[in-house]
Amino acid sequence: MKLRKGSHDATGLRFGIVVAKFNKFVTSKLLSSCVEGLTKQGVKADDIEVVRVPGAFEIPLVARTMARTKQFNAVICLGAVIRGDTPHFDYISAEASRGIGQAALDTDVPMIFGVLTTHTIAQAIERSEPTKFNRGGDAARSAIEMATVMRLLRVGEETPPSADVPQVRRAKKRLPRKRKA
Repeated sequence: MKLRKGSHDATGLRFGIVVAKFNKFVTSKLLSSCVEGLTKQGVKADDIEVVRVPGAFEIPLVARTMARTKQFNAVICLGAVIRGDTPHFDYISAEASRGIGQAALDTDVPMIFGVLTTHTIAQAIERSEPTKFNRGGDAARSAIEMATVMRLLRVGEETPPSADVPQVRRAKKRLPRKRKA
């Protein structure tokens, strides 16, 4: 049996983070803990790119676009959808999770689901507090593990040529054959 697992050493890895502005009192704490979690494991600040979007519904498109650049080993998606009195919560949380999952499959880049889906504001605050279970820090750990395990699985895998860079085939130079005497 062969066992492969990711590590927690993120040295040399690059991460994209997409964070929703809606419920910023929660998402800003998720982002802080996420960045702290990445840098504690060896990621340089210059190797982290953060993009803010209006809300959780907008996260999947930006996450997929970032992944398609092939600049990131993983993309972390952070947001907070808190249940209200209307079915809006159900639509947004379902579409955010579906879209993030689809983006991972479309791009072959790990997407980390760090979008809180809670019943109350108190639950969202509890899951974003740095002194308690902060989903942002957890998302950073998951991203590092997924990026390193994908790197292990891709060893030996050839990188396909870029579609927008023309490939030039070179003819093998033929040397004259030596004649037998």
